[in-house]
Amino acid sequence: MTVNYAQLEKINKTLESFPFAKLQIVTKNRDVHTIKELIEKGYSLFGENKVQEANEKFKNFSNHILDLHLIGPLQTNKVKLALNLFNTIQSIDREKLVNEIAKVKNKSKIKTKNFYIQVNIGEEEQKSGVLPDNLNNLYQICLKQNLNIIGLMCIPPFDDKAKIHFEKLKNIRDELNPNLKLSMGMSGDYEISLKCGSNLIRVGSKIFS
Repeated sequence: MTVNYAQLEKINKTLESFPFAKLQIVTKNRDVHTIKELIEKGYSLFGENKVQEANEKFKNFSNHILDLHLIGPLQTNKVKLALNLFNTIQSIDREKLVNEIAKVKNKSKIKTKNFYIQVNIGEEEQKSGVLPDNLNNLYQICLKQNLNIIGLMCIPPFDDKAKIHFEKLKNIRDELNPNLKLSMGMSGDYEISLKCGSNLIRVGSKIFS
């Protein structure tokens, strides 16, 4: 698996028109050598889907200053490990998870400083994320538990127009708290998400070949 630097350059060029947005390189299923290569090229913002896989890979880079995000679902039995591995967790989606994080956080010092709430913007049964109608309640629970919620994250339905869902999340954010960031857009729709106000695009497959 090699890095497609031509695609990376194209994405970075696109981002020049959106100074409020950043590129997060999704390194799930990528090996340590590929991550090392990207770090040596100056990249430091990475996203991983699985706690255990991320732990095995990124323990090799403990002496580097990186910004590692969990973008996949988090099981409550992996909370302690996740809180000591990731700088940011983007997949807060239920009260039980919030309470478990708060319990660990109140007992010991953790690495995780920031959290995003994942919104099931298409209301799909098979997807993680809080339903839009339940977002405000979960947000208030997070605030009461002193979780530093800095944004909202979503994955639009695969078989629908992404723009509709990106705009919906932006409107929801504006009503909830306009200061929250938006983590929207992946390899196939990041350009659309940027035009809809995304602050963080999560790109993986497009830059690996």
